[in-house]
Amino acid sequence: MNFLDRITINPSICHGKPCVRGMRWPVEVVLDLLGSGMTMDEIIEDHPELEKEDIIACINYARLSVSGQALKDVA
Repeated sequence: MNFLDRITINPSICHGKPCVRGMRWPVEVVLDLLGSGMTMDEIIEDHPELEKEDIIACINYARLSVSGQALKDVA
């Protein structure tokens, strides 16, 4: 499974920021939750619309962004 298939960019959703599965969950918000010390299980418990694979996709997207690769280069 390509986790990055879960990250979408739509100019009509969250001002075109990368989001999880077209929902109004920007990648940066999921990363903020992880950065605050929440575990994947805690995030999913508080936000059941998210799945473990969504969180992994956000981490992978961030890794690629830091490395200089864009989402379009990965697809």
